Formats: sequence, C-alpha cells, structure tokens
Amino acid sequence: MTLALRREGHSLAEITRALKAAGTPLGRTAIWEVLGEEGLGRLPVQAPAGASGALPAPKAQRLGAGDWPREGTLSSEHAGLFLLVPELLELDVPGLLGAAGYPGTRQLTAVNSLLALLALKLYERRRRSHVYDVVHDTALGVFCGLTALPKRSHLSGYSYRTTRAQNRALLEALVPRQQAAGLIDGESFNLDFHAIMSYGEDQILEEHYVPRRSQRTRAVLTFFAQDGRHATLCYANTDINKAEQAHEIIRFCEFWQRSSGQQPGLLVFDSTLTTHAELAELDDRGIGFITLRRRGGTLMDQVAKLPADDWAPVRLERPGKHRDVTVAEMTATIAKRQFRQLAVNGLGRDQPTLLLTNQRDRSAKQLIERYAKRWTIENQLAAQIRAFHLDALTSQVPLAVDLDTTLSVLCDSIYRMFARRLHNGYQTATPDTIFRHFIEGPGELQFTPDGINVALRARAHTPVLLTPATTSAPPPFRGGTAANSASASRPPDPAHRAAGSNKRTGNPG
Repeated sequence: MTLALRREGHSLAEITRALKAAGTPLGRTAIWEVLGEEGLGRLPVQAPAGASGALPAPKAQRLGAGDWPREGTLSSEHAGLFLLVPELLELDVPGLLGAAGYPGTRQLTAVNSLLALLALKLYERRRRSHVYDVVHDTALGVFCGLTALPKRSHLSGYSYRTTRAQNRALLEALVPRQQAAGLIDGESFNLDFHAIMSYGEDQILEEHYVPRRSQRTRAVLTFFAQDGRHATLCYANTDINKAEQAHEIIRFCEFWQRSSGQQPGLLVFDSTLTTHAELAELDDRGIGFITLRRRGGTLMDQVAKLPADDWAPVRLERPGKHRDVTVAEMTATIAKRQFRQLAVNGLGRDQPTLLLTNQRDRSAKQLIERYAKRWTIENQLAAQIRAFHLDALTSQVPLAVDLDTTLSVLCDSIYRMFARRLHNGYQTATPDTIFRHFIEGPGELQFTPDGINVALRARAHTPVLLTPATTSAPPPFRGGTAANSASASRPPDPAHRAAGSNKRTGNPG
C-alpha cells in the first residue's frame, strides 16, 4: 500500500494518514526506509509547468472583497488550521504584523506573506520548501487572504527583506497582547541560549557549543526569554555574536522596559549565560537575579570546610525525588560587591549546587524552588524544537533565521491560547500534542452568504472540542480568515455537535 500510494504521487503525510486509517500505521522513518529500498525518493519540489500528468503550482493573488466565494464547499487536508483563527484575531495578529513595518510587494501585502509563513509553521511544516507539498490546497491560501500559498522563492526571499528592528517591533507589540490575554505576568523570567546547528559548508557562521552533539560546531546562536509563571515565550533574538553574547541579558532588560514600561523583576538563568560584569550591572539597575555558580576546585574546597552547624535542613515543595535538602549560606565577593550564595546538598548531584543571587529577602527554600522552575524553559524549548522545527535551520544568515524564531514565539502564544479553550488537562499540553490531536486533519470549508463554516471530520479527540471548556470562553470569531475580519460568529448547532464535528463561522468580508 505504501509503494502504491507513493507511485500515485501522494506525499509522506498523506501516506501516513492512509496507513493509519487502514489500521496499519507506520512512522515517517519506517515509510522512508520502505520507499528507499524501492528507489522511491522525495517528490519533486515543484512540478514543471506543462509536464505530463503534473499540475503547475497556482499563482498567489490577493482576494479582494468581491473575490470571495459566496457559496459552495471546499475540501481541504488542512482544515483544522482554521481552529486557530479566533486566537489569531484575539491577539490581532494582522494588526501586529502590519504595525511592525514589515515590507510588502506589488502583489502581496506584508500580512499576506507573513501569514503564509505563519500558516506553514502552525501546521508544523519543517521547511519553507515544503510549501510545494501543499500549494494546491486552496484553503491554505484562503487562510492568508490569497488564492493560493506563495511559492518557496517568494517565502525565502521575503525573509531576507526583513530586519531585526521589525522583528523586535513585533515582539514589543506582542507583549501587551500577551499580558491582556493572561499568557504572561512579567514578574520573573527564565533565560537561556540555544544553538541551532548548521549542516552546511558555509564558513561565515561562528562556532558555538551544541549540547546534543557535545561539541563546538558552526551554528546560529539564539536567545529566548520565558515568563516564569506561565512558561510562555515572550522574546527571541538570533542577531548575536560571540563578542556581545554576554550582553544579551541587558538587551532583554531594555526590551522589557520598552514593551511594558518597567524593568523585569527577577531573572533566572544558568552560569554560562553571562559574565560577572553583567551581574554587577544588573545589580546596579536594581534587577533581581538567581543563577548558578561554576564549581571550581578552590570554591568547592571552601564549601567542604564548612562546619556541620552551617548546614540547615530544608523541605522543598516539588514533585518527585530530592525534596529533602541541606543548605549552607555564604557570602560571595564578585566584581567588588557582595552577593548571597547558597550551597545546596541533596539535589541528586555528587557535589553541592551553588546558587548566586542578589535577592536577600527571599528564603533559601523560595530561592531553590524558583531556580528549579527554570528547568522548564529547557523542556519548553524541546517542545518548540519538535513542534516548530527550530533546529531546521532556515538560512545560513542569522538575520534571516531571526524571522523564523520570532514567528515561533508568536506560534507559541497562539497554541497556548487555543489550549486554554480546552479541558481534560490540555491547558498544559505541548504544541505538538495539540497539533496532533486537533489541528492536523481534513475537513470542508462551507462558503455561505453569512460567512465560512469550517466542518472537521470526526476524530477520537473531537468530543474535547465540542465540550465547554473549564477556562474562559473563546472570543467571537470576527472573520472567515486571519487576513480578513468582519461580523461575529454563531456557535455550533446541536445537529452539528451530534455529527462529531466542530464549526466556527465568520464573514469573509
């Protein structure tokens, strides 16, 4: 069946769904192995115009007010993407993209181009070149206010026309929307670097340490900030070189000052993020921090010589093991100033963990528990990498990669808002789980004089969509697409609910 579907020209995603429906599911790797043994490689990235049995890729054109279909049904393999439209509208994504100053072309506006990139990322397309797998799905074009998705040449070229200033403007405008939606509160932040490895031969990239490869190699260094309470990403930057790497923490503080009108309250990060001089600057600015201190031989000798009376037991409120620890408080002199230092035994390591902070009003228990929450950013970055393919380097030019990471921050907020509409524990589900259970799937777009109804085919998790959420109700759907908005929606009727489908309606404008 796998070979027959491939010979008919079906994509990997279509083969995966067909095998699953037939009761013989196979993973993507297994399918590739089967195809490879028969000499069946990848599909052509673009069928040449006029070729026998091949359809030329359609031209992307803007849909004007009079161009929208007024009636009829359009089948789509990606209809589940329209479930995210209310979240895009609540965040006013078209307004954010337009206000950031991104460039447009004579044929497409900036919102059209960026929504196309966003649609691919929301639907977990690994690379922009994969647009040729879905370019004939008219519904994806409708999502962007177009007749079809733009080609790879346009999407790749567009990323090179954007600037760091425009990406930063988008992130700064996003922060108030995130706060209004309850996605962040801004009391504390987890900070971390992530190196995106390059597999190319280009020598212009600097070498950075890539943990999963345990080596230094050519890579694009990215910086992320995550809200400490809600674990929502709110900042990203790839315009970083080695000489200025340690100063990125100050850049984030300045970004937050511009976005929210106040300084960040508390920053939590590991020992390799910045230098002692930058810690002193944070202290001068009155910004709190908690970080690890590197365990050098001399320092650990001092800890080993502490008398037993200096160690106090502390019971941590955290799940799992290592809740009973002992703590010794010390004073550390760094950059000619004194900071508070905690030596912690019992966290599962052979040597004590050393915490360094300028927070003197918090108890040792509070400091340890707060730093432990920083590890969530590593889990969140792992989820981002899986869902939005952050490790699929989009370019050898960091400024082009910067647009990709900026859109990933936006996608994270969209998926988090959608998850909050659900129940049964989905509020904390990762984006790849949300995508697999709800967004990935075919359906029909039903065009009516009153708007567009999106009807999804029933699946195992469809009842979750049809049951009222335990969190806040969704906002009115004010538009048939992310690119056009108008009148409010009506909820699914009982008959539609009984069919096991989900329907959100809107006027295509």
